[in-house]
Amino acid sequence: MELPRAVSMMLLAYLLGSIPFSFLVARLRGIDLRVAGSGNIGAANVWRTCGPLAGLAAFTGDLLKGALPVALADGLGLPDPLLVLVGGGAVLGHVRPLFLRFRGGKAVATAGGVLLVLSPPLALAGVAAWALVFAVSRIAAVASLSVAVLVPLAAVAGASAGLVRPAALLAALVAAPVIILLHRGNIARLRRGDEHRFR
Repeated sequence: MELPRAVSMMLLAYLLGSIPFSFLVARLRGIDLRVAGSGNIGAANVWRTCGPLAGLAAFTGDLLKGALPVALADGLGLPDPLLVLVGGGAVLGHVRPLFLRFRGGKAVATAGGVLLVLSPPLALAGVAAWALVFAVSRIAAVASLSVAVLVPLAAVAGASAGLVRPAALLAALVAAPVIILLHRGNIARLRRGDEHRFR
């Protein structure tokens, strides 16, 4: 009984994740993210091309499309492994959106929304770490990659102490390599020294 519900919720999460909030926010400003800034369909590129308020709006939309389906599935009583599948559906929708020819963003905000439901302290720690690294480096990719490394480590430590539920640990461990893989272009530019920097 739980598996069919989980599959239905995963499909719903994928459709919700496919809504390209960042793209839509930029479009309202007359900007096509696919050809502007870094070319990435994500909140950081909205900030870069449209300003911080638009970037915050895009980030909030991308965060909520990860959080809402997981919160609903959790409210329905789905067990932890299935909650991670639902969250994975939302992330997949963001990365490969049905409504944007399967070209999406890099999953940081949407994965953060999943984690926000499963472990709010861990998610907030990730946001704080992102903000700190970004403030020092002024490079969004460096901040995102740092969080992809630090959050799983914090999740393992928290789970060992009984402070982080299994679903949050599993979500962090699964999301981290996905986020790093999606940033492989950024990693190459960082090595060359020509990665996009916020001024």
